[in-house]
Amino acid sequence: MFIVKFVGGAKKSFPVEQLKIDQSNLSIQELINLLLELKPTDTPKLDTDNVLIAINGADSSAMDGKSTIIQENDLVSIIPVIHGGSSKKVNFEFSKKIIQVIEIKGQKSIDVKFIDDIRKKYPKIILQAVSSNYILNNYHLKKIISLSIESEKNNILLSNKLETDILMRFALTTQISDAIKNVGIKPNTNFTIIAIGNKKTLNSLYLELKSISSLMFSKNNESFLKKRFKITAKHTDSIISKNPLADILIEKAAVLL
Repeated sequence: MFIVKFVGGAKKSFPVEQLKIDQSNLSIQELINLLLELKPTDTPKLDTDNVLIAINGADSSAMDGKSTIIQENDLVSIIPVIHGGSSKKVNFEFSKKIIQVIEIKGQKSIDVKFIDDIRKKYPKIILQAVSSNYILNNYHLKKIISLSIESEKNNILLSNKLETDILMRFALTTQISDAIKNVGIKPNTNFTIIAIGNKKTLNSLYLELKSISSLMFSKNNESFLKKRFKITAKHTDSIISKNPLADILIEKAAVLL
């Protein structure tokens, strides 16, 4: 027996805050399938593609992903990643934090100083810039950021700053210098600004950057990421998922120590 706890918007899909499952040794994927069967037909859809599933407070992505086995008396938390936004920005909430993501057109004149100047102008915003080449899609983006926020909450950041942890997890490295070298801003290359703060300040930031922003996820980075991180077709074919490559990248990011 184990307990499933629904957090935030996930509670709308079930009439109870907690659900007792009288089974054991289920995998995360088997639990997802079971929850979809148990969900009442007259409640909102449970979006299993946009949730973080934690076991006893630890993200299951850092274990064996959807193959993680739930043990007797475990507490499994279903935490939704709330999102929204236009094609030029992505807004979402996770663990009471508001996140805004904007893709910026690469220019010769834009370098690290550009980000430093934004940080000085908006000191209350946690801000990071990631090469857009290292972001596969919306699902990958939100999962990595959520993973870093969850790591901060559990005091297991890869660095002493949340924004540095985010950069390192997209780069799939524990070396800050390597993360900056590979995933940091480069001239004439699109990059993605990840900002965490309050709605008013984030909106001001977007209005300032809107004129140099680009459409999100307009470039297919699948081939680049497979080659960069040596992920074979055999590996992706072995993953039962709607987003096999993204799930592999997320799992690799989750197990960094």
